[in-house]
Amino acid sequence: MREVIFDTETTGLDPRTGDRMVEIGCIEMVGRVETGRTFHAYFNPDRDMPVEAERVHGLSAVFLSSKPRFAELAEELLAFLGDAPLVAHNAGFDFGFLNNELELAGRTPINMDRMVDTVAIARRKHPGAKLSLDALCTRYGIDRSHRVKHGALLDAELLAQVYVELTGGRQIGLGLTAEPAEAIVIADAGPTAPPDALWYRPATDKPRREPRPHAASPEELERHRAFMDGIKDAIWAS
Repeated sequence: MREVIFDTETTGLDPRTGDRMVEIGCIEMVGRVETGRTFHAYFNPDRDMPVEAERVHGLSAVFLSSKPRFAELAEELLAFLGDAPLVAHNAGFDFGFLNNELELAGRTPINMDRMVDTVAIARRKHPGAKLSLDALCTRYGIDRSHRVKHGALLDAELLAQVYVELTGGRQIGLGLTAEPAEAIVIADAGPTAPPDALWYRPATDKPRREPRPHAASPEELERHRAFMDGIKDAIWAS
């Protein structure tokens, strides 16, 4: 199954008050494994950069002034996203900014039922624990020493590793049973979605192959008997 892990950087906390998205980083995963395909872009927000936001991500208005506007790259971004589930940490925040930019560009917002929130997954798996991306990286032993400031692509790369751990680790779905695992709830759709809007997925959507027999053939058994009979002074024959 294809999924896209993404993160955004912005000028502030609320697109309804004029804040804009200035960076997006996306990581493609298939079967919970990174494929190496990414999408990363900076955007000119056509506004100032508050000093508080710049302290977080280090993106200045001067740096962003030479970057394309979101509308110029919207088609390329949407093509990368496709119809895959979109995974983000505190996903309601990132979806709010992404959909705001799409609306400003005259595009259709992304349906919230595609949203997978790793904060919601972590809250169910580790109730009462710290749920920040940094805290989860520490919990799962994920190296973030190169993370000096927030960056959309870097944070998406870290989140991809956290997401794998939150949903079963690298060995998810490697059971040897021929019976399919039950579908599991992996994320709430967020506060703006209907109460019953949950993202479900089966443990695997690949066709299952029945176990193959591994019994020895009569010829193999006969060769084994002859080999054993040829061993002199065998301790099991005493």
